[in-house]
Amino acid sequence: MEQLIAYDQQLFEFLNGLGTTTWDGLWLFITNKLSFIPLYALLLFLVYKKFGTKGTLITVIVIAAMITCTDQLANAFKHGFMRPRPCKVAAMQETIRYIAERCGRYGFFSGHASNSMAVAVFAGLALRSKYRNLIFMLLFWSAFVGYSRIYVGVHYPGDVLVGWIVGGLLGFGFYKLQQYLILRFN
Repeated sequence: MEQLIAYDQQLFEFLNGLGTTTWDGLWLFITNKLSFIPLYALLLFLVYKKFGTKGTLITVIVIAAMITCTDQLANAFKHGFMRPRPCKVAAMQETIRYIAERCGRYGFFSGHASNSMAVAVFAGLALRSKYRNLIFMLLFWSAFVGYSRIYVGVHYPGDVLVGWIVGGLLGFGFYKLQQYLILRFN
């Protein structure tokens, strides 16, 4: 396990080290949760177009439960594993590029990565009959969000990878729940 952690740190240092001040603003924008409100509004509009008022209400409730679940699960893992974020490791302070606005205490696994992947999988599957390629665009967006966490210095690649896996599984599970509820109550 220690060797895996060492590889994760080395990969972090490499990926984080690719950053330059030229691109810092873009990656800080991408890592900001509020920067994607227009995307979420567009997805909500597409959900409304496909499912109507009642289906949209069901979908919004399911999405709220999904995001709550991914957030709380990420927090439980962070406090359960207590793996310090790279920006909190004293030995790494001189070698990493830390440009985030703040650095939380623990980082395993990435809530940003899990939430973005959950939304990508959920919305991509829920809307695939009308927008077949949407899932690929959303997965690409989730990849950018995940990498942004490495770029700004707050997560190791392993944190992001596990976040994507957990988010993908939860996104699929909540998609199945949404489909069941729409069939049952719509």
